[in-house]
Amino acid sequence: MAPAPTWRLRAAFARRLSAMYGTEVPAYTTLLEVTGQINDEVAGRDPDAGRLGSIDRVTAERHGAIRVGTPTELRQAGQVFAALGMHPVGFYDLRDGDVGAVPVVSTAFRPLDATELDRNPFRVFTSLLTTGDRRFFDADLESRLTAFLARRRLFPPELLDLAARAEREHGLDEGAAERFLTLAVDAFTLSTEPVDRAWYAELERISAVAADIGGVTTTHVNHLTPRVLDIDALYRRMGERGITMIDRIQGPPRWSGPDVLLRQTSFRALAEPRTFRDPDGRLTRGALRVRFGEVEARGIALTRTGRARYDALTAETDRRTAGRPDAERQATSRTLWERDFPRTEAQLHAERLAFFTYRPVTDRPRDGRRPPADPTALLADGWLTAHPLVYEDFLPRSAAGIFRSNLTGDGTRDPHRDGTPFDAHRLAEALGRPVRDPFAGYAAQQDRSLRAALTALGADEALRALPVPAPTVPTDAQPPHPTRSHR
Repeated sequence: MAPAPTWRLRAAFARRLSAMYGTEVPAYTTLLEVTGQINDEVAGRDPDAGRLGSIDRVTAERHGAIRVGTPTELRQAGQVFAALGMHPVGFYDLRDGDVGAVPVVSTAFRPLDATELDRNPFRVFTSLLTTGDRRFFDADLESRLTAFLARRRLFPPELLDLAARAEREHGLDEGAAERFLTLAVDAFTLSTEPVDRAWYAELERISAVAADIGGVTTTHVNHLTPRVLDIDALYRRMGERGITMIDRIQGPPRWSGPDVLLRQTSFRALAEPRTFRDPDGRLTRGALRVRFGEVEARGIALTRTGRARYDALTAETDRRTAGRPDAERQATSRTLWERDFPRTEAQLHAERLAFFTYRPVTDRPRDGRRPPADPTALLADGWLTAHPLVYEDFLPRSAAGIFRSNLTGDGTRDPHRDGTPFDAHRLAEALGRPVRDPFAGYAAQQDRSLRAALTALGADEALRALPVPAPTVPTDAQPPHPTRSHR
C-alpha cells in the first residue's frame, strides 16, 4: 500500500484547502469558529447528536465548490478528484428560473463507500458553464468565450500526471504526495493576475457566475462549507457577529419532525480587492463579489417517493406565498410540513420515504421462534434495528438559491429560446466517467445492510424473499451512451 493512501490524500487536501481559503476569506474562519461552538453545544446537550454521523466526522466535514468552463477542464478536474477517491455523483441543472440566471450544470465529486465517507466525507460541487445555451449566449459571444477558454490551462500537466498515478496506485509515496497536494491547492488558489475589465463586465451582464468562470484565466474555490448541527442557531449567531447573511435558509423548514435532506445558508459574497486591466491598458484597482461562506445541516436521505413528497411541499409553499415576505413563507412551509410530512423516523420507514441501514439484534431473548420472513415483522418483533442514512448529496433548487443570493445582479436570460439539452449521460460523456445516481447508491447500501443482518440472524426465508439486487456500476466503467433531454 502507498505510504499516503487515497483517503489520507483526501483528508490532507481538505485541510490544506480550508487553511488556504481561511487566509483568502477571513470571514470563513469566523464561520468555522461559530460552527465549532454550536456543534460542541449540541453534542453536549443532545445524546442523539451523532445519529447522522459522529461528532468527529461532522467537525471534519467540508464541501467545496469550483466552476469550470469547458468539458476538457471538467474532465481534468475529475482526474484530480479521482486521485482523492472522489467520484461524480448526481446531476444538477441550475439554468431554470427567470431571475438570477445561472448558466451552469453541475455534479458533486465525493467518496462512494460508507467507510470512505466516514474516514473523510469531503465533497466538491463542480459546475460547468453551458456556453452553447442560447438563452444566455448568442453565437458571437459563444465563439469569443470558447476561444478565451481554449487559451487557458487550469491544471498543470505535472498535477494531472500525479493525479492519474494516484488513482492507478490508490495513493502516492510521501514525496509525490507532497508535490501533488501543493500543486492541487495552488490550482484552486485565487490568482493575482489582472482581470480584463471590459470582458468581465460583458459576461457579468449575462450572469455573475458566467463572469466568474469565463472572465478570468484560472479557477478558484468559490466557497467552502462546514457542517453544523443547528443551522438556525448559526444563522442568528453569525448576524450577532456582524456578518451579513443571505435572506433565508435554503431547503426544508425548521419543524418538529425529523431532519431530512439538506439545509444551507451562507454569508453574503464579500467585496475582494482585485487588479483590473482597463481598455487603454492601464492597471487599476477594484473589487469583485464572487466568493462567500456557506454552511449546511444534513438530514436523512429520502427515497424517490420521499423526494417527490418534498418537491410537492416546496411547490405548494411557492404557490401560497408568491410575492410575500420570507417570514410568511417559512411559517407556511412549516405548517404544510406539520400537516403532510411524516413526523417520525418510524413513519418514514413504514412509508418507504427514507433510506435506512439495518443491524441484527443478536442478544434478543430466545423464545424458540424462527425469524419471520417479512423484514417489517423482523423490525416490529425486535430482530432488527433500523438506522437512518445521512443525505450525502445536494438539492439543485437550494444550490441555485445560494448562487443567486450572492449574485451582483439578476443577469439576463431569454426564456423564448430553447435551452441546450443536457443530462447526466451527456455530463458523463464530457467527464469520461460515469455519473452515479445517488438514489441507487443509497438503495444499494440499504440492501447490503439488510442482507448482512438477515444472514447474521439466519433468516433464510426473509433472504429468499428479497428482490435480486440491481447490478452496480464498476468504478472503471465507461460513461453510458448519451441521450437527449429536452428542457
